[in-house]
Amino acid sequence: MNLPNKITISRILMIPIFVAVFYIKAIPYNYFISAIIFIIAASTDALDGYIARKYNLVTNMGKFLDPIADKVLVSTAYILMLTNQSILPVLIGGLCVSIILARELIVSGFRKVAASTGLVLAADKIGKIKTVFQDFSILVLLLSVNFFGKQNISDILNLIGLILLGIATFFTIWSGMSYIIKNRQIFKENK
Repeated sequence: MNLPNKITISRILMIPIFVAVFYIKAIPYNYFISAIIFIIAASTDALDGYIARKYNLVTNMGKFLDPIADKVLVSTAYILMLTNQSILPVLIGGLCVSIILARELIVSGFRKVAASTGLVLAADKIGKIKTVFQDFSILVLLLSVNFFGKQNISDILNLIGLILLGIATFFTIWSGMSYIIKNRQIFKENK
């Protein structure tokens, strides 16, 4: 197993640690620590891709695991935050998270159909922008919880995190529609 794949697997292995730290209230500043774990895990996405491309270490295993690791990490973070209304209000959070999860499932299914026809569909620039806003919204929302006892800072961070979540949701919709429109030939039936 090459280094990029090991990095991707490390991202997957950080997810249960992230979940545990998020929920264990006995850990001082557990949300802050979970934010650090999240950003370390999220940053491995850029690292494994960079190493794989630079050293020509792209593998089928990496192509398979990398997008799954990203989707599971982000989905897990959003679902966890929905369990704490001080982080994500149920109505706004539930709506945005359901849109984000629906897009990921739709695009994954779309990629599966494309792969069955021999096409490999790469992520586009809008999708990468979407990922950046998702990651930053999660980071800021996690940091907003009881920010070292400073309620004013917590409230400001939470508002910024919700705005970033709104922007991430906008780019999620845009990237999903763009992805399908650009590759709509996949839906054409072969005669």
